[in-house]
Amino acid sequence: MFKGNVGVKFRRQTVTGASNAASIRGRRVQITTESLTTAAGATFTETLTNAEIAADSMVLVTVKTSGTGTPVVSKITPAAGSVVIIIQNIHASAAFNAALVIDVLVIPNSTP
Repeated sequence: MFKGNVGVKFRRQTVTGASNAASIRGRRVQITTESLTTAAGATFTETLTNAEIAADSMVLVTVKTSGTGTPVVSKITPAAGSVVIIIQNIHASAAFNAALVIDVLVIPNSTP
């Protein structure tokens, strides 16, 4: 059984996206998108430019909204210096009507 802290902490960097893109350097990033109107069933794509990301990085993403619609992360594609995040609105009828908050954690591949 573990006792005490057993993790690594990264300072969260925040950025506001515009035109489906954001740019910031950090391992722990929070993106607030522009206000969206993505229809039910449709997808929204956000591209994050971030020098901490490599093509073989593990990139973990969560998404939330205070508006309507049901955002779900559907695809994450890391590349050298960026990641493309596709979010689908899985609600049966409601479009997004607010900004999304996307949290990203970058874990570098440390394989020798």
